[in-house]
Amino acid sequence: MGGQGKSKKKNKPKRTDNRSNRDGGFVCLSPQERMKVRMHEKAKKKSAEKYSVLQLLEKTEEYMDSFDFEMAALFCQRALDVESTNLQALDMLGHIHSELGDTQKAKEAFLRAVELSPDVGHSKYMCLGQIHTGQEAVDYYTRGIQVLLSTLEEQKATTAAGAAAQPEEDHQVPTEKDVSVAYCSIAEIYLTDLCMEEGAADKCREFIERALQYHHDNPEALQLMASYLFSTERNQEGKEYLLKSVRKWLSAQKEMAAASTSDEAVQNEIPPYESRITTAKLLIESEEYELAVDVLEGLLEEDDEVVQVWYLSGWVCYLQWEKAKEVQEREGREVTEEEKEEWKALTEAARSYLTRAVKLYAKLRCDDQPMLEHVKQLLGELGGEMEGEEEEPALDEDYEPCSDEEDDDTEAPMEH
Repeated sequence: MGGQGKSKKKNKPKRTDNRSNRDGGFVCLSPQERMKVRMHEKAKKKSAEKYSVLQLLEKTEEYMDSFDFEMAALFCQRALDVESTNLQALDMLGHIHSELGDTQKAKEAFLRAVELSPDVGHSKYMCLGQIHTGQEAVDYYTRGIQVLLSTLEEQKATTAAGAAAQPEEDHQVPTEKDVSVAYCSIAEIYLTDLCMEEGAADKCREFIERALQYHHDNPEALQLMASYLFSTERNQEGKEYLLKSVRKWLSAQKEMAAASTSDEAVQNEIPPYESRITTAKLLIESEEYELAVDVLEGLLEEDDEVVQVWYLSGWVCYLQWEKAKEVQEREGREVTEEEKEEWKALTEAARSYLTRAVKLYAKLRCDDQPMLEHVKQLLGELGGEMEGEEEEPALDEDYEPCSDEEDDDTEAPMEH
């Protein structure tokens, strides 16, 4: 009997320590980590009691509008703590992380939105397309276009039935221009990342034509067609598309700048910054120097810390000077005083732009060696760097060096 009693006692299961369940796994954490978790849980509870999800997202939007993305991330995360499946919050958090340069967290937010709502809301697919490259990007854009077209069909059916169209989950009613822009994104990939793939040129043209089908005067699509035609050595046809693209937005942008106003409708028609750098390059290649100067001036007003724009500004002034000399020599006459003044102004402007490019190149620690060599070559022909140019401030220690990919994701260095 005694032996049996001992045996039972020996074989009795040990009492399970449930503290890890009660404390949310705290036993595996350090005291500091446990404190952080408790504070986070307390903040979640406080947020849920004090603010609604809608109020938290309104605060998120306020901080996003003021470019305070760190604070925007805090409020957006609080909204997700209260309602983890809120699609608007996920979309906003993805954009916030993109602005903060955290591509991985942005991707996670957008993929979570895809998981929750794969067939509604196109913007998450477009953002994933921007994050990825090559065929992966094409796949995301293609899926986004499918959602867009489906939503547009639903809108047409709803309108035909006499009811007001309802916005999709990201509160943006899609338009045919959105479809055009998405097709432009795919076409650009076949013009760059996938340019060596079999049939890439035909696919590029196909997607540009689809973009123009949905928005016939989309400046971005017109410019892409120009780039495609230039790449296939159909320069005159390409130039026609290029000039049509530039005329769609440049004059309105100049008028807006002169009036010191901001018109959202005009802003929506202006191509992205990188696209306008390409515009300037193509205009220079087409010897449309005056238009190139206008485009570059607008870019410098918007952001004066892009080395490539300073370089192109100096390059176009140099080319204008060269062309003026060629005309005078071809006519076989003496140089007039007016021409001398004009040439002096062009060379000084070129030196000034190129000098700034050199200084900014060093400040930002760029690594586009061919561009730097061309800048130095031009300065050598023009008499060297300008003296007395304002010194650039010291670079922050945590500043990340720029690269060809950051300055221009898709364009190779300009041929000299």
